[in-house]
Amino acid sequence: MVQLRRAKWIPLGVIVLGVVLDLVTPTDVTSAPLLMAAPVAAAPLLSLRGIIAIGALAMAVHAVLAWHDGTFGWQRGVANQLTLLAVTVLAVLINRSLEGRDARTRRARHIAAVAQSAVLPRPPSRLGELRIAARYVPAEDEAMIGGDLYVVQETPHGVRVMVGDVRGKGLGAVSAVCADLGAFRYAADEAEDLPGLVAALERALLREGGRRGGQEQDEGFTTALIAEFADDLGTVRVVNRGHPPPVLLDAQGRATVLEPSEEAPPLGMSGLGTWSCPVDTFPFPPGATLICYTDGVTEARDESGAFYDASVRLPFLVHHRALIGYPASPAQILHLLIEDVGHHTGGRIQDDQALLALHRPPGPPARVAGLRAPPAGSVRPIRV
Repeated sequence: MVQLRRAKWIPLGVIVLGVVLDLVTPTDVTSAPLLMAAPVAAAPLLSLRGIIAIGALAMAVHAVLAWHDGTFGWQRGVANQLTLLAVTVLAVLINRSLEGRDARTRRARHIAAVAQSAVLPRPPSRLGELRIAARYVPAEDEAMIGGDLYVVQETPHGVRVMVGDVRGKGLGAVSAVCADLGAFRYAADEAEDLPGLVAALERALLREGGRRGGQEQDEGFTTALIAEFADDLGTVRVVNRGHPPPVLLDAQGRATVLEPSEEAPPLGMSGLGTWSCPVDTFPFPPGATLICYTDGVTEARDESGAFYDASVRLPFLVHHRALIGYPASPAQILHLLIEDVGHHTGGRIQDDQALLALHRPPGPPARVAGLRAPPAGSVRPIRV
């Protein structure tokens, strides 16, 4: 935005340059060609009134300079004035054409935004006591949605969450995202436990791959992190299928990576064999925030090739927020994280980023039979 405001001074700068050149050169050298460039430069930068004003100013400046040099006549005066007028009219026509194209682009982006909200709606900001924030950062400015996804749903079995990343790009990836989301929304209400939910997702992905055929049938898959919160929010159960593990921030801002107790392949690969479905249970104490993201965050690299480590950076970001007097909310945590990833990569976003933050408000510790929260940084899953 600042660069655009600065660019709007370019047409006026061209006129000033024309005046300087005319004054420092002999009288037989005219700056009219340079003055003619001013309305053209204004075409993509200024409004209709601005272009006309620049054109009129260029004509007035040329007339004054020609009168000062004593060269204002039919050949070098009136003819140049008519040429400046014609160039100004041309600049207005160019501006109208650009405005029409920009209007079509804005309509297309609005349609894309509506499509995104339909395919990947933003979760509610609150489900019971659970506070929720979500962000989607596309790798390309023109793209509104890609192959990353998130979904949060209140079910008869508690709040269930999925964050995933489908293989591939473009419309094929969006189709797979729709299949994943549709399968999750149905199975999350019906499946009694997480293994049953994962099995339903597997079947849905295999059916979708069979319909699309070709490479998608043989190699289509989705990395997924599926979580289920206990009714009292005292614990969170997690199934990790080839996805970056989430980070748990406690009330003091200390970060712990919730590594799976057993590696498992992405969803959609059951045609190659059978695997167990390990479910890991972690304490979720009051004031804690569970932060889930796709590999657009974990695989973000700086100029030296170093990967971004959210578990190292998040405590610093949250403490910095606290130092300036604002406790970080889930939305603020995601904002800080996205901004920090951008600084790490120098603004070069290499892959889509889907991020989800789920926060349990501070309060009296929940009593969960058989569970005792270990110190931050040493959380280990409890197999169930």
